Amino acid sequence: MSLYDRVADETAAVVIRRYSTSFGLASRLLEPAVRQHVENIYALVRVADEIVDGGVAEAGLDAVHAARYLNEFEAETNAAMQSGYSTNLVVHAFARTAREVGFGEELTEPFFHSMRMDLTDTEHDQQSFDRYVYGSAEVVGLMCLRAFVQGVDMSAEQNERMVAGARALGAAFQKVNFLRDLSADFETLGRSYFPGVNVDSFTEEDKVRLLDDIDADLRTSAAVIPDLPKGSRRAVALAQGLFAELSVRLRRTPATELIRARVRVPDPVKARIALGALAGRTPRPRAARTSAARPASIGA
Repeated sequence: MSLYDRVADETAAVVIRRYSTSFGLASRLLEPAVRQHVENIYALVRVADEIVDGGVAEAGLDAVHAARYLNEFEAETNAAMQSGYSTNLVVHAFARTAREVGFGEELTEPFFHSMRMDLTDTEHDQQSFDRYVYGSAEVVGLMCLRAFVQGVDMSAEQNERMVAGARALGAAFQKVNFLRDLSADFETLGRSYFPGVNVDSFTEEDKVRLLDDIDADLRTSAAVIPDLPKGSRRAVALAQGLFAELSVRLRRTPATELIRARVRVPDPVKARIALGALAGRTPRPRAARTSAARPASIGA
């Protein structure tokens, strides 16, 4: 590996660890080669998200500028996946991973399409919501899956199960974050992702319906974790466990509180889940609890 390749990988690792402590915790359980690929994938995803929701707006530029930068970023990513080189260190790291584990524009095109939707769409019907979740989250799971199973022989049936699990886990992650950020997305970004859900009239029934859908995704993803290669199984189990725990805590939180504060998993609970993942346990969604259960932790 050249010095430039190593610096690109190191840059991707810094980007993602500064943006996501939970991701940093889970990624430590990946074997080194797989960890680097996953970091390279998530770093590019993070930069694209910043174009849509972060740095461009902070620079005082509008959505027209953001769209232009996003188009340029996609074009640079596509070119790098073809050539194996980019002057952008994050794009270079991502392209090396894409070429090595075997994916291309069949996964990046729907991703960038979903990012572009954030610049124009403030509400979704079921069809546009499904398309958005697929591009923004499920394809990222599929990219990571390519890294997890690189060099592994699988039957068509095994591959189909793995793909379904990766898509389900990505969808669950995205939907949980939408639910946690329901009010912030609406008030700060003017977006309402869930079809038919109004923040001003959000009810307990709305919350339960959304969480039932999330838990169905989590059950699908949990079923395939034991079949993952050993080098990635524990990390995926930890990520699954963190979001399953968030689902439980979201159920405990009354809808009226959920739209005012962000539910989180406390660090001691994260540590417990991490120990369980290290021990080889695969957490599954728990049964819903009533509001009389101990309160969830709410905070930043």
